Amino acid sequence: MTTLMTVLGIVVFVVGLLFSIAWHELGHLSTAKLFRIRVPQYMVGFGPTIWSRHKGETEYGIKAIPLGGYIRMIGMFPPGDDGKVATRSTSPWRGMIEDARSAAFEELQPGDEKRLFYTRKPWKRVIVMFAGPFMNLILAVVIFLGVLMGFGINTQTTTVSTVSDCVISQSENRDKCVDGDPASPAKAAGLKPGDTIVAFNGERVADWGTLQDRIRDTIGPATITVERRGETEVLKANLVENRVAKNDGNGRTVPGEYVTAGFLGFSPATGVVKQSFAQSADRMGDMIASGAEALIDLPSKVPALWDAAFGDGEREPDSPMGVVGAARVGGEVFNLDIPPEQRVATMLFLVAGFNLSLFLFNMLPLLPLDGGHIAGAVWESVRRTAARVFRRPDPGPFDVAKLMPVAYVVAGIFICFTLLVLVADLVNPVRIS
Repeated sequence: MTTLMTVLGIVVFVVGLLFSIAWHELGHLSTAKLFRIRVPQYMVGFGPTIWSRHKGETEYGIKAIPLGGYIRMIGMFPPGDDGKVATRSTSPWRGMIEDARSAAFEELQPGDEKRLFYTRKPWKRVIVMFAGPFMNLILAVVIFLGVLMGFGINTQTTTVSTVSDCVISQSENRDKCVDGDPASPAKAAGLKPGDTIVAFNGERVADWGTLQDRIRDTIGPATITVERRGETEVLKANLVENRVAKNDGNGRTVPGEYVTAGFLGFSPATGVVKQSFAQSADRMGDMIASGAEALIDLPSKVPALWDAAFGDGEREPDSPMGVVGAARVGGEVFNLDIPPEQRVATMLFLVAGFNLSLFLFNMLPLLPLDGGHIAGAVWESVRRTAARVFRRPDPGPFDVAKLMPVAYVVAGIFICFTLLVLVADLVNPVRIS
C-alpha cells in the first residue's frame, strides 16, 4: 500500500508539473497569436516528440523529458548589421550569434515579413514574454487561495496544549523545573490544557499571532477569558518578565536569538484552520517575499548542497530542490499520517510553490530566461525614446542575439546547478514528516 501511494503521489505531481509547464507556454502562445506573430511549434517537454498534432499553422506536441517546454516564434532576433539572416564566422562567439539568428528565421514563409517577433513594438514583446511567468503566478495565487480558504492550514491556535509548571528562561535550554523556579503565571491562574483563550485583557483574540503579541507586550496583572467545556470563564494572571525566543516578522522563531518580554507559560495547540481572504493574501505576500529572498540566497547554498551530495553533510530543510526531489516529496505526501483532504491540500501547496518558483526564476533579467528577453525589449524602448527626445537617428531594434554567448554561459551554469541538485535529490533527499 505504501509503494502504491508513493507512486500515486509522484504521478499526481508529474501531472501537476506538466500542466504548469503547458499553462506557462499557453501564456506565450496566446499573446503571440494575439499580436499576429507566427508560432510554428508549441511543445511541452524536451527531447524526442512522443505525440504531436498540427492545428492551423502551429504544431502542438508532448516530448519525452518533462523538464520544461517552449514555443517557437518566427523572428526572435533581427537580421545582422549587414541585413543578412545567416552568415558564418570563424569566431566561435560570433558563430553562436549567427546560429541563433539563423534559427530564429527557420521556416520563414512568404508573408511572414510582417509577422516576425522582433518587428513588434517593445511593449508587445514584453507582454508576450511576461505572459508565460504571469500564468504561473496566476495559477499559484489561485491554488494558494483555494487551499488556505477552502482546506485551511495546520497552524498554532489559541487553544492550550500544555501548561508550564514554572518560569524557565528559554535561553537556558531546559524543560524541567528546579528548586527556586517560580510557578508559571498560567498555572497560578488556573489555566488548563484544552482551554480556548477567546480574549486577553477584555479584547477578543482570534489567532495565536495576535495573542502571542499581546502576552509579550504585557508585564503585570491581566485577565484571560477562556472557553472551558462549553462555558466561559475569566481568569486573573500576573505575567512576569522572561527571556523568550525571538520571532521574525512572519511569526517564525529565530534560532539562537532571545528577547525579554511578558511571559504567561503555556504552549498552544495546533490545528487546521481556514484562513480569511485577508489572512490568505497576507500569507501569499510573505510566500512571494520569502521565495524572492531564497532565489537571491541561492548561490550561498551551493557549498552546503555540494557537501550534502558528495560529502557527509546533512540536507538542510530549505535546501534547493529539483523536479526529482519535488516528485519524491509528492510521493511522501501521499504516505503522511494525516486526513486525506490534508494530503490533497499539501500536494496542491507543493504544485503552487513550484509555480511560484517558476514565476520568480523566469523573471531574472538573464538570457535565455523570459526576463532576459523582457530586459532586451525594455532597453530597446529606452534607446528609441531617448533618440526621439534628443532628435537622433532611430537606433533600430536591440539585437538580443549579440548576448547569446552570455546566454550560453548562463545556461551552462544553470545546467551544472541542476545536475548538482539532481545528485543531492537522489543520494540525500529532502524529506518531510
